[in-house]
Amino acid sequence: MLGGVVDRTRAGARLHLEAISKRYGEVVAVDRIDLDIAPGEFLTLLGPSGSGKTTTLMVIAGFQQASLGEILLNEQRLTGLPAYRRGFGIVFQNYALFPHMSVADNVAFPLRMRKVSRFDRTSMVAAALDLVRLPGLASRFPSQLSGGQQQRVALARALVFRPPVLLMDEPLGALDKKLRQEMQLEIRRIQQETGTTTVYVTHDQEEALVMSDRLAVMRLGRIEQVGTPAEVYENPQSRFVAEFVGDSNVLPVVLRVEDNRCWAELAESVRLAVMAPDPAVNGQSRFVVIRPEHVSLVHEDATEGPENRLGGVVEEVIYLGESTKLAVRVDTGQRVVARLTRKEAATLGDGQRVSIGWHASDARLVAS
Repeated sequence: MLGGVVDRTRAGARLHLEAISKRYGEVVAVDRIDLDIAPGEFLTLLGPSGSGKTTTLMVIAGFQQASLGEILLNEQRLTGLPAYRRGFGIVFQNYALFPHMSVADNVAFPLRMRKVSRFDRTSMVAAALDLVRLPGLASRFPSQLSGGQQQRVALARALVFRPPVLLMDEPLGALDKKLRQEMQLEIRRIQQETGTTTVYVTHDQEEALVMSDRLAVMRLGRIEQVGTPAEVYENPQSRFVAEFVGDSNVLPVVLRVEDNRCWAELAESVRLAVMAPDPAVNGQSRFVVIRPEHVSLVHEDATEGPENRLGGVVEEVIYLGESTKLAVRVDTGQRVVARLTRKEAATLGDGQRVSIGWHASDARLVAS
């Protein structure tokens, strides 16, 4: 069904990747990936260039064959099956529209390949164009469309034959920031309306956080962490995830346990209160991760407020419109960034001495 509210668990298919690897000679592009993608779920493969996210998508699509592992669609084995027999909808960054075909003919192309009747093609194309909010542009050609409209046509073409899975590889990369933000919401709306299981590839953290049910953060061909946007942002499981997904302050520490209380030693005689579940961590090196929005200005002589406080000198005040970033070089030598309201930062300037702090409950410990 195109348009309307659907039961996502019935509309989409379950996709399972089991120990998927892809090698090019001695180079391991994807290294034993396990993923279970629920029916109707929007899962994003997020990572920097060279992390293996696009290779993983190409293996799922069938354009490349896995060196090892299995891919299952609703318990049906896909490994070794060519792309055209998998029946997935695919949207690429360059849209790949046929310039000599009208919008309607572009959208109808996969239906013709499937030998759908002309009568059915007409109604299905109309429904797909309604879904992407382009009902009046059927007779236009790609060259007569804006980038955002071409993106919508490519999406309509990928969905018109009601695929069990939609694959999208950096589809918004060619758009300007404002249009990209608009299309993020549009793609999410369309995916929720159709209930199509979707695997989306991007290097843009904001895009991934806005659009996804879950993220799989990738690095060097492996998955570092899988979780909801809130889980990945609030509880990063590694230094890489903490630094790649959003802004983070990452401070190297040595853990000390005394009287069943754990402290993070930032420098000699400088200790931070942290939440550490295992007293056996005594003497181990870790990193304390604090998001800038959890760092606040504090008065040095205040009796209430955050447990952790550090003095330092303002290095930079960065105006961001709705907020201000304050970069402070603390006395132990590290640079700590706080995100403040404009009012809080109004009187601050470079070289000014300040005290900053955060609650132990807002920090996370990661090993590497």
